[in-house]
Amino acid sequence: MKRSYSIPPAPDPEPDEALYAAAAGWQVRRQDGLGSDEEAAFQAWLAADARRQVAYARIDDVWYGLDELPAAAVAQLRASSVPASRKPARRGWLQWGLQAWLDLARPMATAVLAVGVLGAGWLGWRHWQAQPLFSEVYATARGQTMDVTLPEGSVLKLDTVTRVEVALYRDRREVRLPQGQAMFTVKADAAQPFDVLTGQVRVTVVGTRFSVRNTRAGLGQDSVGVQVESGRVRVSMLEGGRSSGAPVLLGAGQYVQTGAAGQLEAVETRPTRGAMLWREGRVNFDNTPLAQAVAEFERYGATRLVIKDPAVAALRVNGSFDLRRADAFSKALPLVLPVRLLRAGGETEITAAQAASKK
Repeated sequence: MKRSYSIPPAPDPEPDEALYAAAAGWQVRRQDGLGSDEEAAFQAWLAADARRQVAYARIDDVWYGLDELPAAAVAQLRASSVPASRKPARRGWLQWGLQAWLDLARPMATAVLAVGVLGAGWLGWRHWQAQPLFSEVYATARGQTMDVTLPEGSVLKLDTVTRVEVALYRDRREVRLPQGQAMFTVKADAAQPFDVLTGQVRVTVVGTRFSVRNTRAGLGQDSVGVQVESGRVRVSMLEGGRSSGAPVLLGAGQYVQTGAAGQLEAVETRPTRGAMLWREGRVNFDNTPLAQAVAEFERYGATRLVIKDPAVAALRVNGSFDLRRADAFSKALPLVLPVRLLRAGGETEITAAQAASKK
């Protein structure tokens, strides 16, 4: 049989007590399911006041966060706040906390009003867990690389124009990569998973060596690429800060990148040697468009190379080159491609050989 619940009346404007009590009441009712009319009434109640939306969001956050509270913490809270004869389930805890507040009939703080001592305990525990033990930002300038050893033993190698934001927590390790490319040698610790987040992709590992690239120019531009050298990683897309869709598992020598539509493409097998050459200041072009190859060199320094002809930009380049010797790269182009170099005004235009001969 479906239970019926009463919702405390809400004067206008609602004081905090009534506001959170009403939000908690709706949360309890929705666990049993609402009919279409009831759901419409709830949505109308929610839309009538932005403060109600905030209150309900906090109650909802506490409700679903109860699953994260360690068993030991739950046992301690039960022992200290509820008689031994009463052992409510999660809904019971919410109702008990709400009723305790209603009996006391005095203001309390935010969501604790509705969930009582358990909610307060969970919020306190979550706040404690959310405080990083270590946080730091590392960044490289154009043409610069950097080696970073984290306090827990993992090692990061940052490529040029790269920024990483490191936060080490009690239960996890997290590195955000807003831009650039980095190599991660992660110290194994099953109790503290290691996550790399690029904004749209999450890479989760326990102990391995892998590289993540998130650049706007050069190789793999406007996509996120993950290459594993050893060990295994799990790659998943992010939506609203949470993993969405089926994750992809990568092993040694495997590579995956995001597509134009924001999805993970098919897993490829790539020799790690070629994919990790950037650590040695080199790059390997494999049927790479010339414009993309020039853009890759530009990430490390000014090349003063210009391509105006789309047909020339689309020509394909192969070979291994020193990323800091754009001059040697440009000199080699006429030997391997039907192009010529025209120098003028401090720039060098790469043009089609026939077009250049007519000038």
